[in-house]
Amino acid sequence: MKTGVLFIHGFTGGTYEVQPLITFVKARTDWSVEVPTLPGHGVTLNLSNVSAESWMMEAELAMRRLQKRVDRVIIVGFSMGGLIALYLSLRYPVSKLVLLSAAAKYISPRFLLEDVRIMLQESITKNYSPNSFHHLYDYKLTHTPLRAMFEFLRIVRMVEPYYSQIKIPVCLVQGEKDEIVPFSSAEHLYKTLGSEKKVFIKSPRGKHHICYSDDCNDWFSKVLDFMRNDCQKQI
Repeated sequence: MKTGVLFIHGFTGGTYEVQPLITFVKARTDWSVEVPTLPGHGVTLNLSNVSAESWMMEAELAMRRLQKRVDRVIIVGFSMGGLIALYLSLRYPVSKLVLLSAAAKYISPRFLLEDVRIMLQESITKNYSPNSFHHLYDYKLTHTPLRAMFEFLRIVRMVEPYYSQIKIPVCLVQGEKDEIVPFSSAEHLYKTLGSEKKVFIKSPRGKHHICYSDDCNDWFSKVLDFMRNDCQKQI
């Protein structure tokens, strides 16, 4: 049976957000991989004329491309990509879901404001924190129109009523030091998803860009085990 993995990046991001996990999986399997760039996203942003529908349609097209090559599909979604992964699992036969820093409740205003404050300070002093993405956020602050944020929130609201209808095995990975999506987001998903088989992996040192956490190699292996094997409920 041929396996394929669809990786979906997050809001204002790009495929680089999930690239470390892609590299890890490709080095250890012969699985097919599909990694779309959502409209307006990537290394440079152009989010002035995009919509929630355009993002979901691009993910659907990638899903259909992958389906033509494989027998079963696993979806890995990061942040907003996790919500799009849930949406696709309601419309297509998906084997398993891996949700990384999934923005289920929506971006926490408190965490976001604090992060913006830090970014603004550091954009002035250029004293960026080591091993951080603050320089990238600095760029995003000036290239993300408010309309695009509302489109992101539309996806949150569109998917939320259907959490209980998700029945396939799911693995949630959440950083305990996530400065954008609160840890309670993953806890909320774990409780409300209708899946009987769930795995909740907590990254003690993980921030929002979880694939770049100091302990990523530890949980990469656990995620791959989940993708390969029948999972057992744990938390």
